[in-house]
Amino acid sequence: MENRFHQRRHDLENLHRTLLTRPNEKQGLGNGIIDRYRYPVLTGQHAPLCWRYDFNPATNPYLLERIGVNAAFNVGAIKLDGKYLLVARVEGLDRKSFFAVAESPNGIDNFTFWERPITMPDTDEPATNVYDMRVVQHEDGWIYGLFCAERKDPAARPGDESAAVAQCGIARTRDLVTWERLPDLQTPSPQQRNVVLHPEFVQGKYALYTRPQDSFIEAGAGGGIGFGLADSMENAVVPHEGIVDRKRYHTVYEAKNGQGPAPLKTDKGWLHLAHGVRNTAAGLRYVLYLFMTDLAQPDQVTHKPGGYFLAPEGEERVGDVSNVVFGNGWILDDDGTVFIYYASSDTRTHVATSTLDKLVDYVLHTPPDEFTSAASVRQINELIDRNVKYLEQTQLTSVPSYNGVGA
Repeated sequence: MENRFHQRRHDLENLHRTLLTRPNEKQGLGNGIIDRYRYPVLTGQHAPLCWRYDFNPATNPYLLERIGVNAAFNVGAIKLDGKYLLVARVEGLDRKSFFAVAESPNGIDNFTFWERPITMPDTDEPATNVYDMRVVQHEDGWIYGLFCAERKDPAARPGDESAAVAQCGIARTRDLVTWERLPDLQTPSPQQRNVVLHPEFVQGKYALYTRPQDSFIEAGAGGGIGFGLADSMENAVVPHEGIVDRKRYHTVYEAKNGQGPAPLKTDKGWLHLAHGVRNTAAGLRYVLYLFMTDLAQPDQVTHKPGGYFLAPEGEERVGDVSNVVFGNGWILDDDGTVFIYYASSDTRTHVATSTLDKLVDYVLHTPPDEFTSAASVRQINELIDRNVKYLEQTQLTSVPSYNGVGA
């Protein structure tokens, strides 16, 4: 029996080590905007074995998994002291989520969780579940974590065990180890999700992107990605929310949309990553899209490409909540590389890479959504016309993938 115990422990440790040290590799030729990678960077199986197994043969003679981990997804991201750090939403088999930091030397692979998950202080009104942290290094010197704090709806009818209330939890830290919990954000909206802190002061105040919600699931009259100013983060109150980016009929952000991570500052404006949701016969479909706002007025959209920027592909479409990608963390490196961390189907975390120059070019020069089929066809014909003219001017005789049909 003892030999079997030690052999099983040896096998578990070898398998776990192989997973953590597995090199990642770029996938094949893509759209030129991003590079996807073959393997997820975080899964439930990345969780340390000592979180899951009791290694004492006297209390766990069969070396059974005592505390299971279901998923690791929806990560905040930051680079500190040369390390790429993800603050992951780790979900146990009991459906409760908690935060844990995973570290990588290169942002692509070899992510390893720190020894212990984050011990997050609670407020006077404890949350049942916390998740989806946006990590922001603010110019005031603090690192803030804004996340969803979920509690059971006190107005739920008897027997209804699914009605919930979502609010924005706030905590701050210097090192991602010790966290100071601050009071939840107060806004005019009944519920809040996907709240993100802008990294700089705006008009001398803290600026927050919000997502007004009528209920836990439905945005309702909320309208889209909101924006408001708060005097302080120690008792954050946003008295007024304006809408930065509205949801719109028959788009990828028809049902609701929300800010992803904090925007990146470029010389052309603030670059934003957001998620859009539409309803389908198979349920809600989540995709990611980009837009840009004015440097001086970050609540004013200046450019917005039509359609989605990233959608689930292949195995990414399968998981606990299928056909979903969600991104609330990215890192801009010193050399201009952008690491985009996104979750697939509420189950695992992936990385895609690009450069700031490419993403800015994509946002500035990709046609906007003009909201009709006729406009979409016109945009394609205009592109064909430009290609034909260019190829004629350069004395080329054929257009790639054109075939001459309908000329």
